Amino acid sequence: MAVPRVRTYVPGLDEILYGGIPERSIVLLSGGPGTGKSILGKQFLFNGLKRGEAGAFVALEEHPVAVRRSFRHFGWDVSQYEREGKFAIVDAFTGGVGTGQREKYVVKQVDDVHELSDVLRQAIRDIGARRVVVDSVSTLYLTKPAMARGTIMTLKRVIAGLGCTAFFISQVSVGERGFGGPGVEHAVDGIIRLDLDEVDGKLYRSIIVWKMRDTRHSMVRHPMEIKDAGIEIYWDKYIRLTGTSVKIDDLPKEDVEAMKKAVQEVEERPAKRIEEVEE
Repeated sequence: MAVPRVRTYVPGLDEILYGGIPERSIVLLSGGPGTGKSILGKQFLFNGLKRGEAGAFVALEEHPVAVRRSFRHFGWDVSQYEREGKFAIVDAFTGGVGTGQREKYVVKQVDDVHELSDVLRQAIRDIGARRVVVDSVSTLYLTKPAMARGTIMTLKRVIAGLGCTAFFISQVSVGERGFGGPGVEHAVDGIIRLDLDEVDGKLYRSIIVWKMRDTRHSMVRHPMEIKDAGIEIYWDKYIRLTGTSVKIDDLPKEDVEAMKKAVQEVEERPAKRIEEVEE
């Protein structure tokens, strides 16, 4: 049987995932500062909103006002969807202080993952969310790294149990090879790593799918750019970086055709809504 998938509609991302993200997956978007993690998460959410899939954004590092502004920066106006009850921001940043009191979904104890889970559960059910982004999940365990896996699993049970597919944004330091917390990489279903590398005085953006359960995926690093309309991945090319050189080549023709075919098959497959099964 074909694995049900969620299309991201991010240019190039569905191709390197051979059709999209397996439904109910929790995917870690990992990378250093300036790599485009938050942009990719918001693009995933907004692309769903445009196609009738409600979404929730958990703000752990930005004020909700700043979150809405960052969406608008790329022409993604979420205000209409908020009014229609299709988009919600879970405020886990202000603690209900100041303007945060006007938000509908507020986490008073921002370091309490159980309170966060309860508020998020309510938001998902209220709007019928299918997509969730948590930005950034690293905030929840930076001071208590031993709790990282447990924190991820608590959120995963709620989100996947309610039939949602999610991106968890994960922060790493420049040059760090990990993914943002001990044990985290084993708790999530997928890892997508975004990088920004300096070679000979110039910065190059790239993306690689490190792991993704229940699906074939590209095994090479692809060049990408952040444009006015969001992230674009050059899925039919791969990039090789060393300390002194950069080489971008075309993917083999058979890989390109296989990716195209996989996306086409998902487009032709009738979508089925997953019912929540959370206990």
